[in-house]
Amino acid sequence: MSTEPRAIVELDGVRKRYNVGRPNEAEVLHGISLVLREREFAALIGPSGSGKSTLLNILGLLESMSEGSYRLQGEEVGGLDDAGLTLRRRATLGFVFQFHHLLPAFSALENVTLPALMRDGRVSAAQREHAREVLAAVGLAAAMDKRPGELSGGMQQRVAIARALVMRPPLVLADEPTGNLDRASSDEVFALMRRMHAELGTSFLIVTHDARLAERCDRIVELVDGRIERDGR
Repeated sequence: MSTEPRAIVELDGVRKRYNVGRPNEAEVLHGISLVLREREFAALIGPSGSGKSTLLNILGLLESMSEGSYRLQGEEVGGLDDAGLTLRRRATLGFVFQFHHLLPAFSALENVTLPALMRDGRVSAAQREHAREVLAAVGLAAAMDKRPGELSGGMQQRVAIARALVMRPPLVLADEPTGNLDRASSDEVFALMRRMHAELGTSFLIVTHDARLAERCDRIVELVDGRIERDGR
């Protein structure tokens, strides 16, 4: 009996073309096949223009593929309509970006409860309490009522990580999550993601230009010219 962790993401032969049928048609992903499993902590690296952002957008159900198969927790998502994609995204994925995209008029706690508000139309007492627990877990117990403008860059990114984790997604996609931080804050945020991975079992795929951080991940997937050049542990 296999003890291999279950697959969260299964890509097979994924291609992405832009401007299809026009003189400037271009293919940026050339048959990507990739599996991400439970409890993974992986880096996605590659030079600018290699297709990292496009691949991340497809994984995040923010952009459609032109060809191929994408199974998310065993379900083929290529044929889902916008409503179906939104439901799968909310149920399965968390997102952390280089720029935290926190709402400036909302407190840290209100920002973290946004996913529940968007999914359910309201925030229950239990959801609010869970958001408090997650903020405490990322070291912001004393800053829950502060607005983003009152927090340092590293603290704002901690709020963004709490928001990504609050609905307990199996997979968090992080796009240059430390790219806007100084080295000390970058190390702090990376250590936090590693701790959340260890404690919660959440899988992470981190897009980064920082080779120093990539080497501290358990797996490195390297894209070059729209193809996976390297995939190693």
